[in-house]
Amino acid sequence: QVQLVESGGGLVQAGGPLRLSCAASGRTFVSYDMGWFRQAPGKEREFVAFISYNGANTLYTDSVKGRFTIFRDTAKNTMYLQMNSLKPEDTAVYYCAGRLDRGSYSDPSQYTYWGQGTQVTVSS
Repeated sequence: QVQLVESGGGLVQAGGPLRLSCAASGRTFVSYDMGWFRQAPGKEREFVAFISYNGANTLYTDSVKGRFTIFRDTAKNTMYLQMNSLKPEDTAVYYCAGRLDRGSYSDPSQYTYWGQGTQVTVSS
């Protein structure tokens, strides 16, 4: 069992940076692939970034490549999403998620554990 708690969201001007954190409880954090997803009002939840259980593999949706970086600190049981050059279209509630299964990394249904979400608002 893993519990996930996001933090770091807020209001930022376009072009600015923001770092999201996802703190995980439980000793098995190192066994889980982790992902970031986001959901804007009236839209479906969409994949943002993925990091494998050992940090060796990272993947991003095309719209954030070169701007966002996902990484994890095993010693702190925490995963991060560094977001740079933010755009108004990045505005959404951001969720972190964890999984043990090895299905499609971009499919929300493949993730078992979810945080409560943190709001990111980018003003133009």
